[in-house]
Amino acid sequence: MNNKTSSFLWNFRQLKLNICPFGSTSIRRLMKVDPLKLHKSKITYQSNSLQKPQSSVRNFCQGVLAFQLEGNEIQKRSLSTLTSTSVGKLLNPRPLSFDSQCFLMSNTTPQLAEDGLKKITDSVEHDLSPKEKQLDFGKQRDLIQQCNSMSDVLDVFSKYPRFSCCNYFITMWKIAKNMSEDQKRVERQLLYEHPAFKQLCDHVMKEAKIVRLQQLMFTLYAVIRIGIPQNIYLVQVLLRVVQERINECDETSLSVLSRTLETMEESKNVDALRAALRLLVDKQIWTIEHILTLQTMMKCIGKDAPYPLKKKMELKALKELNKFSHVNSQYMFGALAALNHRSLILLNECSKMVVANIHGCPFWMLMNILQSCRKLQYQNLDLFTAIGDYVTTTFDMWKMKQVLAFLFAFETLRFRHIGLMNMFLKRVLDESQSLNQKEILCILHIYSSLNHFHECKNQEFLEVITSALNTYLPKISSLNLLKAVYCFCLLKHFPQDPFNQLLQENIINELLMSGNESSKAENMLHQVNACLEFEDTSVLQSIPITLKECSSDSFFSNVEVEDVLLNLFENKRLFLKNVQLPHNYFVDFELRMDSKRSQVFPVSEADVFVAKPDILRVALLCVPRSAFCFGTTHPRGGLGMKMRHLKALGFHVILVHTWEIKRLDMNPAVTFLKTQIFSQEAFPTATEFAA
Repeated sequence: MNNKTSSFLWNFRQLKLNICPFGSTSIRRLMKVDPLKLHKSKITYQSNSLQKPQSSVRNFCQGVLAFQLEGNEIQKRSLSTLTSTSVGKLLNPRPLSFDSQCFLMSNTTPQLAEDGLKKITDSVEHDLSPKEKQLDFGKQRDLIQQCNSMSDVLDVFSKYPRFSCCNYFITMWKIAKNMSEDQKRVERQLLYEHPAFKQLCDHVMKEAKIVRLQQLMFTLYAVIRIGIPQNIYLVQVLLRVVQERINECDETSLSVLSRTLETMEESKNVDALRAALRLLVDKQIWTIEHILTLQTMMKCIGKDAPYPLKKKMELKALKELNKFSHVNSQYMFGALAALNHRSLILLNECSKMVVANIHGCPFWMLMNILQSCRKLQYQNLDLFTAIGDYVTTTFDMWKMKQVLAFLFAFETLRFRHIGLMNMFLKRVLDESQSLNQKEILCILHIYSSLNHFHECKNQEFLEVITSALNTYLPKISSLNLLKAVYCFCLLKHFPQDPFNQLLQENIINELLMSGNESSKAENMLHQVNACLEFEDTSVLQSIPITLKECSSDSFFSNVEVEDVLLNLFENKRLFLKNVQLPHNYFVDFELRMDSKRSQVFPVSEADVFVAKPDILRVALLCVPRSAFCFGTTHPRGGLGMKMRHLKALGFHVILVHTWEIKRLDMNPAVTFLKTQIFSQEAFPTATEFAA
């Protein structure tokens, strides 16, 4: 028997044992594999005596070892879980189930594994003709470098199928990564329709166990990045082979595997590999040499990793901090965000490097840094200011959409860069005709949320934005219309057309019955209704809006401030707490003072709404940091509007910074609050309410 025949019989026997382990030997089937799963599996039986396949129970995990990390060593144990499966599902076997502490490998003796691998290798070698043996990998590289599309690569494969098939997929990815999404979509369709595609998939699956592991990792990475569906047979086979060979991984292989799993959807095989990767990283973390490899692993391991592993990766990064380049510092924000681990020391050090090397940093990297800061709830005034200054000084090189993206990211961080917002406002005046509905709503949200007013061009800006919005009124949704009108209220601007369209009975009823958004919509309608009463809106055609009042149970009691007031006045009759006002407004504490603000008078609930001459009604509002723009005492839009409306109700407003009270002891807190109440600066002017 020659080598080709023996190799064929050996492979056929292995296929029969591994894929078709039925109890009855009288059933023989021929399976037609569809790599893309575009059709259902077809099973042809040579025996006509059976009308339907018989289900059987097979030992799914027989011959499998579970490897578990204990201390610094990987311990092994046998599995013998029985899994019931049917014949119809054997074409695409169920992925093995893994827990978070173990990964699986084939339970074969070293000698048997080496013999099997030798037989496969011999089979491949003996299939090569002498002429094909003379063509080396350099020749293959020269051939595929001439390809301009993925179909061209398959054409080369059709002529030279005995070359390393993994290189073909890697070449396809190199070609595809320079294409647009539309081009990739067309190329993938041509790829699936090419007659050699199925043959290439078969060859890659055959080579998976014998190629170098790095080449296998790059092949899996290329297949995923090309856009081939993750659930096809080819991908699942590659994932299973990687599971079997996971202990062979070096740093490069781990890095490529991490980048691959980072982009893949969750599945049993992907979760199993991710669990195995966590074990290997936990064991090999101190031997990793490259910072980029560490950051790639952090992104792959993800937020579900155990905290000790996250902490270990943080310590490794801190240990290598002196080796960080400015690019490593930029990437660290995204890595920590993916890991969902807020390391202040690491973030602060990386922020310093980013600030020092801000010039030339691309748009996508700056946006990634800002978005990561939001995910990690990390705020750094120097970092945000440096990014804002850089965008301002290079303003002409940025598109309007890019600057708007920066401003939106800053708004989510509560950061108000005055120079950048003023400069963008002037561009809006010049290019208002090019704004679409989404951009208009985004601009209104940013400027109203941060309560930003331009000193000279504010009214002109509001009129231009109103004119741009009016062109979309016939087709704007009710909820977007409400959001726009609410933003105008925050900016103390009341254009007639948007308000009149909103204040229609059918629109209001639609908003109040909008499902999950109804509660938010009702709250905004309360604010709009308050503006109609307290602001100068006589030109508007208003209709009565009946809205339910908020329950007093929703009020939050500020116990710390109340204790300080009791120590300050030594009489709880000198103030009222949680005073409810019209339009669902309430103040934390109310005081009655003389016009010179030197004496406090007793107050009762009976005379809350009684106005007395020469008596000042003072409202103490306990506000958190989030009510102000970051790094300043500039009130954001909601607080600014509430202060205006309380002034219309006859109050003088004092803002009590709750974070200051909480960090002080009682005596310093009493002194601090006394200064707030009795100082001349305690009462904002009319312009401060608007700005």
